Amino acid sequence: MAETAARLPQPLGSRTRVLAWLQRYGVYASVLALFLFNVAFTPHFLEVANFRTQLIQVAPIVIVSLGMALVIGTEGIDLSVGSVMALSSAMVVLYLGYGAPVAIVAALAAGAAVGAGGGALVAYAGVQPIVATLALLVGIRGLANVLVPQLTEFRNPTLITLGSRSVLGLPLVVIIAAALTAVVAFVVKRTIFGRQLVAVGGNRAAAKLSGLPVRRILVTVYVLSGLLAAVAGVLATARLQASDPTSLGLLMELSAITAVVVGGTPLTGGRVRVLGTVMGALLIQLLQATLIKHNLPQSWTQMVQAVIILAAVYAARGRKQ
Repeated sequence: MAETAARLPQPLGSRTRVLAWLQRYGVYASVLALFLFNVAFTPHFLEVANFRTQLIQVAPIVIVSLGMALVIGTEGIDLSVGSVMALSSAMVVLYLGYGAPVAIVAALAAGAAVGAGGGALVAYAGVQPIVATLALLVGIRGLANVLVPQLTEFRNPTLITLGSRSVLGLPLVVIIAAALTAVVAFVVKRTIFGRQLVAVGGNRAAAKLSGLPVRRILVTVYVLSGLLAAVAGVLATARLQASDPTSLGLLMELSAITAVVVGGTPLTGGRVRVLGTVMGALLIQLLQATLIKHNLPQSWTQMVQAVIILAAVYAARGRKQ
């Protein structure tokens, strides 16, 4: 009888270990499984041109997801990232007459300004992150459509180079995404700001009592998220050589949140997994490409993403029980 009682807690412990493994390594296993599926059933999947295309398309998702990971690490959320991409694209068109460098700086400044506004609402006005950034999602997309009301094409040598040039066989947009990943990973793991960010997400009240500049950290995190979203918008605009604020960045917030959560960063904050976030973005891109290549509608991707988010949140919840 005693032996039976002693064994009773084990199934719960086993389930917890499984959930912990899935949260930490599930994204890697999923990417590998999807990769092998495509190798076996998708024609021309292993061609170099296909890999190049996939890397180019995943780069903006990676960049936006990095900013989202920082925000979620503080127990926040940023729903405005897709609209920021649209606004940055509109700013490129509006200021391109002053030269590509000025246009790019204006686009990045607009993204940082939106992030600062969202951060101020959260940190100083006490507005819930989901409410503050939802308002920005709607308002900023509307502003972008007012500034550039229709698809606008352009030809600019600097932006053509930015969007299509390769270095040592790697597209420049992919190199930029990889460099930003390395920078964010360094900030999170090796800097005081990174440790403060995690502390704020783990226990905001305790962080405040210990003397950390909680409000400044929160504003900075949202500024970085807006800035990274603007970078993604500029790169997407440069690649397309066109600005279409109506569709650019649409539902990007869903992709970014999925990548971050699946990558092992909990919505409750206190942890940021940069490499997991990149793998989560790659999983989303592979999923989208797989459905397209097998003639399934785009709406399937959105439904699968919703299921993935629920599964990842359940795994994180299971670890805490």
